[in-house]
Amino acid sequence: MFGQLFQPMHLLLVLVIALFVFGPNKLPQLGASIGKSIRELRKGLDGAVEPAAQQTTQQSETKK
Repeated sequence: MFGQLFQPMHLLLVLVIALFVFGPNKLPQLGASIGKSIRELRKGLDGAVEPAAQQTTQQSETKK
C-alpha cells in the first residue's frame, strides 16, 4: 500500500502543488523552518533520554 505512495512521479506532483500553494519565494523558508523544527525535536528527544539514564545509574550506584 505505502510502497506505491513514494514513487518519483508522486513526489514530483506533491512538490509542484506545494510550489503553487506557497509560491517560489516561500518554499525555501518553509523548508528551512521544517528542518530546524526536526533538528530541535531530535535534540529534545536525545536530551530527554539522557537524564533518565543518568538517574537510573545514580540509583544503582547508591544501592551498592
